[in-house]
Amino acid sequence: MMKRAITRRSFLRNALLVPCCSLLGQRALADQKPLADLQFGPAQPFSFDSLRQQAQHLATQSYQAPALPHPQVVDRIDYDAHLEIQYRPEAALWGERDGPYPVRFFHLGRLFPTPVKIHVVRDGAAREMLYSSRLFTFGKADFAAALPDDVGFAGFRLMHSKTEERDWLAFLGASYFRSAGELDQYGISARGLAINTGLPTAEEFPRFSQFWLEPTADPQAVMIYALLEGPSVTGAYRIQAIRHGRVIMDVEAALFFRKDVQRLGVAPLTSMYWFSETNHQPSWDWRPEVHDSDGLALWTGAGERIWRPINNPPFLQNSAFMDRDPKGFGLAQRDRNFENYQDDRVFYERRPTLWVEPLEPWGEGAVQLIEIPTDYEADDNLVACWVPREPVQAGSSRVFKYRLHWVADEPYSPPRSRVVATRLSWRAIPKTSPRPAHRIWFAIDFAGGPLDQLDQKAAVQLVVSTTRGKLRSPGAFQVVGTRRWRADFEIELEGGEPIDLRAYLRLGEQALSETWLYQFIPRASLA
Repeated sequence: MMKRAITRRSFLRNALLVPCCSLLGQRALADQKPLADLQFGPAQPFSFDSLRQQAQHLATQSYQAPALPHPQVVDRIDYDAHLEIQYRPEAALWGERDGPYPVRFFHLGRLFPTPVKIHVVRDGAAREMLYSSRLFTFGKADFAAALPDDVGFAGFRLMHSKTEERDWLAFLGASYFRSAGELDQYGISARGLAINTGLPTAEEFPRFSQFWLEPTADPQAVMIYALLEGPSVTGAYRIQAIRHGRVIMDVEAALFFRKDVQRLGVAPLTSMYWFSETNHQPSWDWRPEVHDSDGLALWTGAGERIWRPINNPPFLQNSAFMDRDPKGFGLAQRDRNFENYQDDRVFYERRPTLWVEPLEPWGEGAVQLIEIPTDYEADDNLVACWVPREPVQAGSSRVFKYRLHWVADEPYSPPRSRVVATRLSWRAIPKTSPRPAHRIWFAIDFAGGPLDQLDQKAAVQLVVSTTRGKLRSPGAFQVVGTRRWRADFEIELEGGEPIDLRAYLRLGEQALSETWLYQFIPRASLA
């Protein structure tokens, strides 16, 4: 994944959100070079069926790595230089209300050196949009303005309107894309496909090599077609993106495999978790919490709702949640209280929850959660995806249909109480020194749903189990002055292996809450 210095994550944050050129620099360059309108190539017939046939044909041929144009110049467009380069708003596709949203384009640079072809579709015909340096302002990176017109674009983004600098959807790099969602703040990303993520072997990053953009009958929607290419797979994608307050994207992916794939990740989500109230250490940072997502939410095929708080483990952790025909899963940001973050520059409390809803049965497999250790907020260290049980073999094909919800909260919430906080510590025993590091105390707060109707005398029970160690003093009680209920218990550790915990609240035989899952990893600092 991404490492320190210039990371893909920090680049995306700035490239998508920060106005990078001063008005003075834009005016100066505009005075030097004449403005250019967006130009188009010749019309070619286009349909999703033809795109699927193209992907299927490419899968029968050897993979050809893309050529990198003018690498000496493009490599000079580093992080700072790329921030200087801005697409001219007046040259936006659909900028004159002849389409759903104005579309602006990203320039190539050191972090994104591979061009993609982008076409516009009308009445069954596609025309490629042609690069010209006159479509951009370059600020202090004026050396890049001399690039010839065969460079191409790195990606694109959809703006709220012609006059606003805010965008709500962007495709940039490999098969990554992301939306600001209904809270209008970028955070988590999605990918077209994940290949061999979290394995000892190198991960493969197939890329969207071409895009086709088409208006729809809905003026708030756009249809995006994409060709996926990689050493092991090709694919034809049809993505309908709708922005009605929240952002919904319906995805159809037709995949064709050149090679066997050990681990196929469908509908992969990529996010960041550094620390929260669960694992905060004062020496790390002045803020109470830093994360784009604080948990994995699952809705199993059997109907169980599960919440798995995220960890920042000391080593890579791979967790599999076996299922059949899941109803949905997602990486969620549940904590929406600014006071718990205190960051008025990046607004973690507004980061979107991204929920995956299968639109047809997916069969047997597992939701895979990969947690990678990090000590920095610019590293995307989380991946969640669906991994089919059936192995993928060369020459085979698959089709997946699903819906992405970029929302503030998980959709289809059940009438049950939810986990709102997970805390743990050494068990504080008065006059005991040193503290017994082999005994860990957990406190889980539940809120909402049926708990709101109960008083503090209700006979609420905690049902808890562990794969290792001894459970001590499990119980549940209403937190004074609130409608929350707190479940707490202690674990007496046995050995240093990870411990899987499971808990929920019930009243009699009725389950009151979703199921809390947690993986506790004993650390050297607790030994």
